[in-house]
Amino acid sequence: MLQKVKVISGGHHVDARGEVTFVNEFDMSQVKRFYRIKHFDTETIRGWRAHKIEQRWFHVFNGTFMVKLVKIDNWGNPSSNLDQHKFILKATDISVFHIPVGYASSLQAMEENSEMIVFADYPIEHAKNDDYLFPSDYFN
Repeated sequence: MLQKVKVISGGHHVDARGEVTFVNEFDMSQVKRFYRIKHFDTETIRGWRAHKIEQRWFHVFNGTFMVKLVKIDNWGNPSSNLDQHKFILKATDISVFHIPVGYASSLQAMEENSEMIVFADYPIEHAKNDDYLFPSDYFN
């Protein structure tokens, strides 16, 4: 069940000076760091990566990504047949996609050179203690 996964919508303003995009409802008070992901092609699949303690927020600012999520049932040996939930995240939607703790995610660009920023709520020193990586075909 994906009760806590949510999309935080934003918007944009255009005038003679240019365009401003924003997601004013995104509360960044929990964010400790961020990183950028760029997929050069549409074949690469980044995942499955899970976090038991950390949460993530994704903001696509160029192109489109397909994000697949599974809720981990057993951190020592998760079932490989967990339900996958698919989301399409587009830069044109101007939003932030929140993934709470307890999920594994898989990312695949739907357009070449798609880019996103990922925000995390723990510093990098913590990452090694909460990083669960599974093969890209594990949850099929």
